Amino acid sequence: MWLRVPLEASRTPGSPWAIYVGYSSLQEVDIYLTSEGQVLQQVLLGYMRPPDKTTLSSRVPAMLLNLQAGQSYDVLIRIRTLGPMILPISVSELPHGLYLAQREQMLQGLLIGLAFCLLVYSLIQWASQRERLFAYYALVVLGSTGFSIQFFGIGAQFLWPGSVWMGSHAGITAGLMALAGSFLFLNHVLVGPTTQGLYPRVMYAGAAVTTLVGLAFVFDLLTPRGATIFMSLVGPLPSLLSIPAALRRVREKDPIGTTLLVAWLAYGLAAVVMVCLVQGWVPANFWMMHSFQFGATIDMLLFMRVLGLRSKALHLAALDAHRERDAMHSLAHTDPLTGLPNRRGLYAELANSLQRCDPHHLVAVYLLDLDGFKPVNDQYGHDVGDELLVAVAQRLRGHLRESDVVARLGGDEFVVMTPLLKQPEQAHDLGMKLLDAFRSPFALGNRQVWVGLTIGYALAPHDGSDAM
Repeated sequence: MWLRVPLEASRTPGSPWAIYVGYSSLQEVDIYLTSEGQVLQQVLLGYMRPPDKTTLSSRVPAMLLNLQAGQSYDVLIRIRTLGPMILPISVSELPHGLYLAQREQMLQGLLIGLAFCLLVYSLIQWASQRERLFAYYALVVLGSTGFSIQFFGIGAQFLWPGSVWMGSHAGITAGLMALAGSFLFLNHVLVGPTTQGLYPRVMYAGAAVTTLVGLAFVFDLLTPRGATIFMSLVGPLPSLLSIPAALRRVREKDPIGTTLLVAWLAYGLAAVVMVCLVQGWVPANFWMMHSFQFGATIDMLLFMRVLGLRSKALHLAALDAHRERDAMHSLAHTDPLTGLPNRRGLYAELANSLQRCDPHHLVAVYLLDLDGFKPVNDQYGHDVGDELLVAVAQRLRGHLRESDVVARLGGDEFVVMTPLLKQPEQAHDLGMKLLDAFRSPFALGNRQVWVGLTIGYALAPHDGSDAM
C-alpha cells in the first residue's frame, strides 16, 4: 500500500518535525520526503529490517522531517506486511511527539510491570507448592505479555533491537504460548488434574496441538500466516469449551464460575474491538489501540482471582482432610464413653514417656480395678453403670496433674501413668491418694453409690522400661 501525505510549512519550524506510523508490527515501511518530484529524504523501516544509524529511535516507524518555510512537500509511505495493516499516521513537532511517546511508554511500563509481578508471583508459588496450576497461569501471563511487548514495539526497541527473527516470531510464538496455557489452566481450574471425561481430553489435546503448531512455527515449518490463522480459529476454543463447566459452577454458587465468565466477557469485548480496529470499523486512536492490552490485563487479574479461589478451596480441602484424619486418630485412640485414652492411646503415651525416663525421672504405671462395680451395674442397669464409669474418670482426673494420663482399658479397668517422678515414695503416696479419693460415694442423679479401688503399680526404669 502506498500513502501520500501532502505537507506545507508556513514558517521555518523552531524544532524538527517528525512523522509517525503508530503501529509497530509492520514488516516493511519506506518513508520518502519529496518536493517537486525529487526525493529529499528517505528511510527504510519495519521489523524485517535491522535499524541503521540514520533511523530515529522510536517504538514505531518514524522519520524526522527537514522542512523549509513556504515549500510544499509530499510524504510518500510504502507499507508491506502480512499481518493487520493498522496505520494511525501523525505529524508533529518532535517535542510533542516525544511527549506522546513517553506517555505511552509509561503506560506500557505499568502494564508490563504488573504482568511481570504476576509472573514472578506465580513462578514462586509453583516452585514452593509444586502446584501445576501456578505454572499454567505463568504460561498465560508470559504469553499474553510477550504478545503485547511485540505488538507495541517494546521488544524491538529495547529487548531485541535489530533481530529480524525475533521481530517476525516473538509475537505469534507468545500468542500460541498463552493459548496452550489457557487450555491447561481452565481444565485444571474447572475439573482438576485427575478427572476423566471428554472435556479434559479435549483440553489436553488442544494444548498439545497448539504446542506442536508453536514448535513448527519456531522452526519455520509453518508460515506466519498459517500460525496466525490457527490462532484466530482456535483462540476462542478454551473459553467456549469451558462455558458449560463455568455455568455449572455458577449454579453451585461457586465464585470461580462467575469470575471466569466476567474474565471472558472482558477479553471477548477487547477481542471484538481489536477485530473492528483491524477491519477499519473504529478509529485507530489511543484507547482503541490499547483496548486489547487493557482487556488482556483485566483477564490476567481475574485469572489471578480464580487462582486465589482455587488455592483457597484446596487449602480448605486439606484442612478437612486433616480434621478427618485427626478425628479418625481420636476415634482409634480414645474410649468413646469416658473420653479417656484407650489401650492404643495409652500405649502411645507410655512409649513416649518411657523414652525420657531415667533414675532421676521415674514413670509410675497404676492398674486400677473398681470394687463393687458389678453389683451397681446389675442393680441399676447399664445406663447407671455408664454414668458411674464417667464419674470415676472425672474423679481420677481431678486428683492428678495435667502431665498425668488416665486411660480406660475396658470394663471397670483403668490405668494411670505419672511421669517425671523424682523419688519412688512419690509413687506410693499417689497410690494412697487415689485410694482415699474413693472413700466417698458417687452422686448419680438421686442415687449415691459406693465403689472402691484395688491398685497395683510398677515403676520405670526400676521394674522395667518396655511398654509391652
